Amino acid sequence: MPHPRLDPDAAARVESFGEIAPMRARGLAAVRAGIESAPMPDMPAMAAIEDLTAPGPAGPIPLRLYRPSAEPALPVLVYLHGGGLVMGSNHSFEPLARELAHASGAAVVAVEYRLAPESPPPAQFDDAYLATEWVAGQADKLGLDADRLAVAGDSAGGSLAAAVALAARDHGGPRICVQVLLYPGLDRDMGAASITSMPDAPLLRNADIVFMHELVDRSGGSPRDPYQVPAYAIDLSELPAAIVVTGECDPIRDWGERYAGRLRDSGVQTTVTRYPGMYHGFLMRSDATARGRLAMAEIGALLRAKFAHPLGSNQSPDQRTTAAPPG
Repeated sequence: MPHPRLDPDAAARVESFGEIAPMRARGLAAVRAGIESAPMPDMPAMAAIEDLTAPGPAGPIPLRLYRPSAEPALPVLVYLHGGGLVMGSNHSFEPLARELAHASGAAVVAVEYRLAPESPPPAQFDDAYLATEWVAGQADKLGLDADRLAVAGDSAGGSLAAAVALAARDHGGPRICVQVLLYPGLDRDMGAASITSMPDAPLLRNADIVFMHELVDRSGGSPRDPYQVPAYAIDLSELPAAIVVTGECDPIRDWGERYAGRLRDSGVQTTVTRYPGMYHGFLMRSDATARGRLAMAEIGALLRAKFAHPLGSNQSPDQRTTAAPPG
């Protein structure tokens, strides 16, 4: 299989970072500091930004609500940031949250979930699910439309979004109309062809994936819970419609595309788009590449269509439990 090549503008962006040492060599504190101190691009203006909190199992869960317009009863997208479950925040991923709001016309609620290893799993999932449940329950008070509720996430956040959709189906939770999975970290299969063929992929080496998994798994070994690793879910039927985005030069590309194929084969309406020449995380600064700008426009257009013509949740009236309820 030929090694995929970055688009010229993607290659220029990667080159601008210089030589990046492996995460293990830098240490988690330095990796976190680097992502939080990255310079911010110009971001779309919002009609309003509000900091909120939802009740959580370990205290309040910080949320940030982005309203792209002052229209009443906006559709709402609960956004879960990336970072391997060990780094990232509503600050460092604000550009992506704002771009999603601008492109889709929906309000975006970004969730500041707890991070591993300080808070071992399932803390991240619990926060994500309970925040989604709270947003659905408070939608009227917040001026949002609970009947047009979506979940979205990039990388590890994409795994959380998929898990929230699974748990909502299984436990009669919030009625989610669409799940948006952006190069999602849904699996643990380190033998996937995209991983083995790109061990030194730009911005996500094989060794970095292993390092983050080790940090997440410190508390109890490799997980088998489908709410921690959605690829382990046996039944993907009756789930919300899915928008799945992958990058050609992303080593975890196969994880997202295989999950998308399983969703499709389970009768879930699924759109999957692979962006050629794109690296892992390319939507974190979507303005930096032509395909990043195109991808955000296409994701926004799909969401606008789904919000304008909602099909409702695929949740079955016969709820099936595949794992323990959240919280």
